[in-house]
Amino acid sequence: MNILIIEDDLRVAQLTQRGLEEQGFTVTLAYDGLSGKKLALQNDYDLVITDIVLPKMDGIDLCREVRQIKPDLAIIMLTALGTTDDKVEGFDAGADDYLVKPFEMRELLVRIRALLKRNTKTAQNTGFILRYADLEMNLHTKIVKRSTKDINLTPKEFKLLEYMLQNTERVLSRVEIAEKVWDTHFDTGTNFIDVYINYLRKKIDKDFDQKLIHTKSGMGFILKLE
Repeated sequence: MNILIIEDDLRVAQLTQRGLEEQGFTVTLAYDGLSGKKLALQNDYDLVITDIVLPKMDGIDLCREVRQIKPDLAIIMLTALGTTDDKVEGFDAGADDYLVKPFEMRELLVRIRALLKRNTKTAQNTGFILRYADLEMNLHTKIVKRSTKDINLTPKEFKLLEYMLQNTERVLSRVEIAEKVWDTHFDTGTNFIDVYINYLRKKIDKDFDQKLIHTKSGMGFILKLE
């Protein structure tokens, strides 16, 4: 497996490289955003690990630009910034996961293996269209519609809605959503899942009398007709 690390802290970059190479990964290093973007677009990597604060181009812009060309490339953001707003910004740019420094190598390895496993799974859907009521999601074209209205979603909003459409009329806890959509353990100190549910509500339900996304107090969220 080939991994690209984009990190301007030489010590962190080399320690992470050494830890991953000991696990059998092939690792390439880049020390600024522009070099990292160039490498990510020109070569075939299974995963990119990028810091947010980088010289020449920050990790948010890098992630957004790489994601436009390589939508299926797995990306983990590695940063000292750990607030809900920071995480939301990273996920909106297209990151698959978010790890706050300092971190343990074994936690990074768990995140990496979960991402690579998910990305190599063969789709088990009987078709490429998910539907519930007047809501429709095309997994091939990434187009989402409600009735005749096109719904524009960020990559993480799309994944969250996809999981809800695959589990309609079932209460999904925050822990389950964190594990299945974000491949991470739910941090009770942040509310980023609630933030994304609210984003979906504004896009999916706001202009319609029939609401589809509901909160079960103390339990989680459910996609169902009222």
